[in-house]
Amino acid sequence: MRVGRVRTLVVAVAGTLGAFGITLAGSAPAVAAPNFQVPFACGTTVTAATFSDHSPQYAVDFQKSDITGMPVLASAAGTISRVQNEGDVSYGRWIEIDHGGGYTTRYAHLSVQEVSVGQNVSLGKEIGKAGATGGVTGPHLHYEQRVNGTVRKAILDGVAVPYYAHTAFTSHNSCGFNPYTPTQVCGSGYSVIDSQALTGGTVYLLFNSANGYNCVTTIKSTSIGTASPVSAHLQVQGSTVVTDSGSFAYYAGPVSRAAGSTCVQWGGSVGSSSYTSPYEHCS
Repeated sequence: MRVGRVRTLVVAVAGTLGAFGITLAGSAPAVAAPNFQVPFACGTTVTAATFSDHSPQYAVDFQKSDITGMPVLASAAGTISRVQNEGDVSYGRWIEIDHGGGYTTRYAHLSVQEVSVGQNVSLGKEIGKAGATGGVTGPHLHYEQRVNGTVRKAILDGVAVPYYAHTAFTSHNSCGFNPYTPTQVCGSGYSVIDSQALTGGTVYLLFNSANGYNCVTTIKSTSIGTASPVSAHLQVQGSTVVTDSGSFAYYAGPVSRAAGSTCVQWGGSVGSSSYTSPYEHCS
């Protein structure tokens, strides 16, 4: 989910990209699942504790000897959807973030809440501080990842949290890298077949051999988590250009089209740095 963006899929006649652009209702590509990060500052090591009798079952309790008062960070970009205080029971002080695509996270037993409902937050934004409010016997951060309201087994920085165990995780949150990969953006079955470095990012061409589709995404390496101009485009020879362009926090795309044995032209931009390939990858 890219904070503050409105996705527009533009189709243009070759050679007049953008001149006769139209928005296709219902044509937006699926939102990639967020690459959730440990919700503490870069380099912090915490214990991810999971329990068979936990409620909900797949919640994670982050534990650390000095966790009281530690800043709690958004584990992915999104919009604050709930800021609640249940006093001395249940979650106590807690926050929910809506990441789009049906994904939400919850952060409970906070000592301090520092955001408000409707506020947009980037990956790594401090949203509160850990504590021991609610129905707890000691300080920790209760954390949930939900899909369409159902708690799922947590995945942190691409690593599945073990159930049921106590496992050390070191945070890479806000360490200055883009948490998204080309295959995460384009989806399962796609592999990178070409790329071009830009000033401030890289544009990638991927191919899915199972369905014959190409996919293009431009992934930023600068101003990560902050909306800035970025684009990705793809044209199958003899067809119209498809582009995704706007002010995005992490990447542009995915744009995908069936190519089969037909040549494709692909490219993208970050700020004023851009690339457009010749027609290539014809088989």
